[in-house]
Amino acid sequence: MNVGDKVPEILGLDQEGNLLKSSDFLGAPWILYFYPKDNTSGCTAEACSLRDNIELLAERGYRVVGVSRDSARSHQKFIHEHQLPFPLIADVEHTLQEQMGVWIKKSMYGREYMGTERTTFIIDSKGVIVFIFRGKEIKTKEHALQILKAL
Repeated sequence: MNVGDKVPEILGLDQEGNLLKSSDFLGAPWILYFYPKDNTSGCTAEACSLRDNIELLAERGYRVVGVSRDSARSHQKFIHEHQLPFPLIADVEHTLQEQMGVWIKKSMYGREYMGTERTTFIIDSKGVIVFIFRGKEIKTKEHALQILKAL
């Protein structure tokens, strides 16, 4: 997905089993962020950065939705442990990640595997992507501030 593209209608099931759709967000801008794994250092720092700045984002009309391939149960624990005030989509089959182009070939210690590229999409009130942060340009501890500067 690129700037100017519309987000798919079906996003997936959140931590409570609720189906989230992009049309649920029509009329207001929102942030869709993809991260590799619940309760890892970088992913926790990123989620907490968004949590700690949620009021500043909300003042500008933005809602936040996170996505990883963790289970709903894992998301429930992650949300509870870190008091996250936004839903997390359990994209266990990485369907949305593939549609959004964030399910990529990665390598670590010479081993190649498929995984989630840390990515944040800023989406306008019509469901169109207006800005994208990808990979290493995301500073997990300061990510909400990066987003606020881009708005």
